Amino acid sequence: MPPSRPTPTSSAGSGRTTVIALFGPTGVGKTAIAVALAQLLRARGETPVAVSADALQVYAGLETLTGVASAGERAALDHRLLSFVPLDATFSVGQYARLAHAEIDALLAAGHRPIVVGGTGLYLRAALADLDLRPEPAQGVRERLMADLQLHGAPELHRRLAQGAAWAAQGIDERDWRRIVRALELLEAGELQPPDGPSQLWSDELRHPTLLAALTMQREALYERIDARVDQMLASGAREEVRQAHAAGASLTARKALGFDELLTDDIEAMKRRTRNYARRQLTWLRKLAGVMPIDVTGRPADSVAEEILDSAA
Repeated sequence: MPPSRPTPTSSAGSGRTTVIALFGPTGVGKTAIAVALAQLLRARGETPVAVSADALQVYAGLETLTGVASAGERAALDHRLLSFVPLDATFSVGQYARLAHAEIDALLAAGHRPIVVGGTGLYLRAALADLDLRPEPAQGVRERLMADLQLHGAPELHRRLAQGAAWAAQGIDERDWRRIVRALELLEAGELQPPDGPSQLWSDELRHPTLLAALTMQREALYERIDARVDQMLASGAREEVRQAHAAGASLTARKALGFDELLTDDIEAMKRRTRNYARRQLTWLRKLAGVMPIDVTGRPADSVAEEILDSAA
């Protein structure tokens, strides 16, 4: 018999908090805060373990580009679901959800404290909740659609989507080729349906009692950190890492990593600009998530933020 699902929890504050989740834009300092939080938890006799909720940090060979926790940070706090997918493999949120649920459930069963850390909003929700995730496309469908994209462009595929599902096309920008392709995949599989009721993405139902800390930072300070982070990635070999991944046949999903395409053309300013734009989208996700505890970390040391989180999780 398959294992039974935990009874959903309708509020982050109901019952004793068993999971702590840290979400925020790239560059806000999530990993440092997680490490500081782990030190405080160990002082209380707990065994914390981090579970990554990042769509690209799963890839082995893109650690510098995706900002994977350093060796020192991983020594200070065990991190799960990092660098385990081959570069040439595709990977989906459905695959991630199964792995994250198994990790979190096993940690709780062992009496450990999971700290879910990430900046990919969909992956965070997939780790914390039971989502009705759509199936992956049949073999060859995505490749065919990507070939059509290269040949005809995103607006033409958007027009095709509008012919088959006008309601879906209305909610997607004609330049957003990723969402257009995914919608066409679902349309061909007969899985593209109008939303029925509120989106699960913004529900407050969780698999376990969870404290969700939403880390924010003043926009100017965040952008400065992002630019400095890109410079540090370059100094640490991100350009060479991307070229090696490209030569190794990195998959379409691996190539979604921020800066992958830009570093292939050595366009550093475009990489910084794209990263800042992504941070804005992460902040939009953050504002929509239900039951969050917002924390402005501007100018604050990681241990101070960790203490605030732990006080709220007690």
